[in-house]
Amino acid sequence: MGKYGEIVGDFYPERTRILNALAQDENRHVIMRLIGALAFRTHCPTYGYIQDKLGREFTDFDFVAYPRFVKDIRRILTELGYEEDKQVTQLFGDRRMVFHDPAFGRHIDVFYNLLDFCHPINFVGRLEAEQLTIPLAELILEKMQIVQINEKDLIDSVMLLREHPIGDSDQETINALIITRILASDWGFWRTVTGNLKLLDEKLEHYESLTKEDRQVVHGRIKELQDRIEAEPKTLRWKARAQIGERVKWYKEVEELQR
Repeated sequence: MGKYGEIVGDFYPERTRILNALAQDENRHVIMRLIGALAFRTHCPTYGYIQDKLGREFTDFDFVAYPRFVKDIRRILTELGYEEDKQVTQLFGDRRMVFHDPAFGRHIDVFYNLLDFCHPINFVGRLEAEQLTIPLAELILEKMQIVQINEKDLIDSVMLLREHPIGDSDQETINALIITRILASDWGFWRTVTGNLKLLDEKLEHYESLTKEDRQVVHGRIKELQDRIEAEPKTLRWKARAQIGERVKWYKEVEELQR
């Protein structure tokens, strides 16, 4: 048994066990925030059932942290009963670490400073905005930056947009100021996000378990976000890249980490 008890098989109670360990007095200084599907669920106490109704399953745990906390994170996750993948640390330790769950075959991914798949999302200075997860704006971008977006990412996005309004702060609000500022300087990122928002809007009608009100609210919030993105003045860099358009690939291919 680890210092903070045994690893739990169910994802949500295990999420709580990890977050409770981070909240202990000796660990409060460690800035390590939940991302991914469980972060979405954490922020959706009212509409979290949408994940269940639409068949969303959890597969692992993902966090973002600052690299200055590497030693603390290694200690905390080891005390929780996880085993560090030292080969991954050797290869990618400055930007990513993996910890395996020996009891249930799951793993924890910890990314440092940056989530860099199809498009980069920089978290420096932003992890302090929330206590448990990354901010809602970055949660939406985390999903909308995926060029080959899949069903589970769309489901998470629908749920978050049903629960939270678009606005200009991080307080249980999807901060459009953050999203529009990022996209106004990066045409490729803009192209992927706007394309995925359009796809998400179209997909809403196919989710039979959503009510008419659910669809109307999410439609409205997608439209509001689309309008905010469109209205934001674009940088010279954005305009220059827009001239090239899709003749040149505007995203990175995602290569799965071999474990």
